[in-house]
Amino acid sequence: MPSKWGFGSKPQPDPVSIIGEDPTHPHGNAEIVSSGSGFELRPGSGSGSMKKVSVDIPQKGFQNSSAEELAEEEAARRLKAFKRSAAWDPNIEDGDLEAVDNAVENHDTKGENILVGELVENSPYPEVRAAVRNYDVDLPCNTIRAWTIGMIMTTIGSGMNMLFSMRSPSITITSVVAQLVSYPVGVGWSYIFPDHEFQIGRVKFNFNPGPFNYKEHALIVIMANASYGGGAGYFTDILQAQVGFYGFDWGWGFAILLSFTTQCVGFGLAGLFRRWLVEPAQMIWPQNLVSTTFMYTLHDHSKTDPEKCNGWSISRYRYFFYVFVGAFVWYWFPGWIAQFLSVFAWITWIAPNNVTVNKIFGGVSGMSLLPMTFDWTQVTGYVFSPLIAPWHAIMNTLIGMVIFYWITAAGIHFSGTWYAEYLPFSDSSSYDNTANTYNVSRILTPEYTLDMAKYKEYSPLYLSTTFALCYGLSFAAISSVVVHVALFHGRDVWDRLHDTNGTLDDIHAKMMRKYNPIPWWWFMGILVPCIGGSFAVIYGWPTGMSWWSLIIAFLISTAWMIPIGMVQAITNVQLGLNVFTEFLIGYMQPGKPNAMMLFKTYGYITMTQGLYFAEDMKLGHYLKLPPRTMFFGQLIATLWSCVVQIAVFYWAMGAFEGICTPHQSNHFTCPGGRVFFNASVIWGLIGPQRIFSGGALYQNLQWFWLAGAILPVLIYFGARKWPKSGLRMLSAPLIFGGTGQIPPATPLNYLSWGIVGMFFNYFIRNRWRGWWMRFNYITSAGLDAGLAISTILIVLTLSLTQTSPPQWWGNNGALETMDYQDTAISHVLGEGETFGLTSW
Repeated sequence: MPSKWGFGSKPQPDPVSIIGEDPTHPHGNAEIVSSGSGFELRPGSGSGSMKKVSVDIPQKGFQNSSAEELAEEEAARRLKAFKRSAAWDPNIEDGDLEAVDNAVENHDTKGENILVGELVENSPYPEVRAAVRNYDVDLPCNTIRAWTIGMIMTTIGSGMNMLFSMRSPSITITSVVAQLVSYPVGVGWSYIFPDHEFQIGRVKFNFNPGPFNYKEHALIVIMANASYGGGAGYFTDILQAQVGFYGFDWGWGFAILLSFTTQCVGFGLAGLFRRWLVEPAQMIWPQNLVSTTFMYTLHDHSKTDPEKCNGWSISRYRYFFYVFVGAFVWYWFPGWIAQFLSVFAWITWIAPNNVTVNKIFGGVSGMSLLPMTFDWTQVTGYVFSPLIAPWHAIMNTLIGMVIFYWITAAGIHFSGTWYAEYLPFSDSSSYDNTANTYNVSRILTPEYTLDMAKYKEYSPLYLSTTFALCYGLSFAAISSVVVHVALFHGRDVWDRLHDTNGTLDDIHAKMMRKYNPIPWWWFMGILVPCIGGSFAVIYGWPTGMSWWSLIIAFLISTAWMIPIGMVQAITNVQLGLNVFTEFLIGYMQPGKPNAMMLFKTYGYITMTQGLYFAEDMKLGHYLKLPPRTMFFGQLIATLWSCVVQIAVFYWAMGAFEGICTPHQSNHFTCPGGRVFFNASVIWGLIGPQRIFSGGALYQNLQWFWLAGAILPVLIYFGARKWPKSGLRMLSAPLIFGGTGQIPPATPLNYLSWGIVGMFFNYFIRNRWRGWWMRFNYITSAGLDAGLAISTILIVLTLSLTQTSPPQWWGNNGALETMDYQDTAISHVLGEGETFGLTSW
């Protein structure tokens, strides 16, 4: 038996000190102290006198008295159930699985009970134990204060994200900003408003029901996540493409119905699948661990025990602000003063006009063979903070990065496959046979349909090496995620379907049982009308989309919700269905760009939105928010944000002259709408059959479907044959799809993300576990918050006022490389020359 469990004698619990908000005192905390024999409440700092507070604290996991011990048969049964569900979980440590096997095989009752307390009754994941409290405090959260601040933040955040999404470069107001800003607002409210109960009829309410607590704060953050945490709603790209580029407007009715249906279908799916995506302990949702840590940090200013944190005694609250200030100040250098620090491709500065050097070492359009950056936006810009993802997720992503974007892509590119010598190594543009950006207007009729004669006269479509390869990898990721989840998690999905009495519940799920659950028909009451509204969208306006294609879109989002959701909940990496949906609709209804846009939205974005909601539900699960309060918070914030975004969109379309044009004076060029428009033309008009089928240039990429289905099988049977080899840590969906943002992301983004992530989540986690458990996630929160506030300030005060950055080599000369200018082309065509296929 591993010594970490100490089965030689009866375990003696360490004193436990739990800091919680005292809801009855306006500005104080309550401290719950355990010495192993029981719990008592003492006044915390600033609390005046001791107040009564209701706290639900599980006794198992803190102590294991003989009266509490399970019979050997029951303990063994529960450990076997745990082993069955955790056998393929990469977040479970090998030592824990070995401990379970040894205890059960030896019928060690005492050891079995300890393991039940640690792995079943408590969370078996160190990450969760470090970030989430395993007790509940009854605090008011469904308050006027929380709803008022939440709706104000929803209005401001949704409006700003909508406006900034139409600008290039765009910025996103994330939920971490809402979490940071709402804290002083909530605390200030508790000082300003009176603590007095009002009554109107039978309704009683209080503007100040005690100090601003973390459950109110959590409700505000969940409303922010649901409404604008991922940026402007995806439906706004459809509106921008239609109004700004196609030149027609179907009005407010279409916009409202489209927004409500696309957003709320996902809400209904999340609710129906919460048994698999929210309640299980193995569905960690790593991003939430940062939110919970940040939440506790803001509401708990206690110092750190140096004996448990490798000698560190600073409070997390103070530490956060040190990191926040440092990140805020530093970003002014790579973001404004010295922009060469952002992509530190120093070898390209030595040979700025050497094609090969810029292709190999370039960080903007090259391979980034020596990845160096001093800009947190480069590290986190596409895959979030590297301090969040588990080390095995980072490892699998890096494996895919090296195999496909260093080795495979280099072989394809430098061998001249796909006419690569005429194109960049990596960018997200589409090209014609003159090596210029593909001009979609040259193949359109006045009715925005494909003019076949013009297409034959003009050019087929060409892609950069990484852009073409990313389509093949997307095919593989889509097939592999289904096979992977069926093999590695299929039994768990089946067990959850039949677990009606909570046998598989962890400590957090057990504590949530005290709250009134949300009936399944509440979510069906959202889902069914929204599906009906979707049919109204496609038939109430001339979208060209058929009823059967809409049904297929919903089947896709439903079928892939659990596989993609489980991978994301375990690894913090979300795989996309965008390529898959574009691919299918291009075959099913060719020549109909509006149908393509709607199919992609209903088939892909409804699932993505559903996963946002599921992630929020898990955050509420961790922080013990009443489910029904959370339900209405998510729903109302989502619907209101749709109205706000549509209002801001139509206001902007009328307020800015030349909006959605390339040279708009304030840079409101609608970049998201432009990409959506081009995609609708390429996939809806040219279609995948002319790119990937028959004798098309990229037809061999179709083999990736098969590769994606085979690799999970090889990993699965290899891991079963050699169980101690570490093969169970491999994940085919991440190997194929972890780098799914390339392009427009670059190898630099993923390599820098991977290096930082492995340093923190593997090296530091194993070397200084105490520090890591206390400070890792709050480090991530501080870096992200400092960057976000700094970015917003730079954009509002400098970019929008068209102020130029300092003019010196670091902002000019260093950026004049072939890599940065995207001109590292091996064979540059002369005037009037073409390359590529002779017939198409």
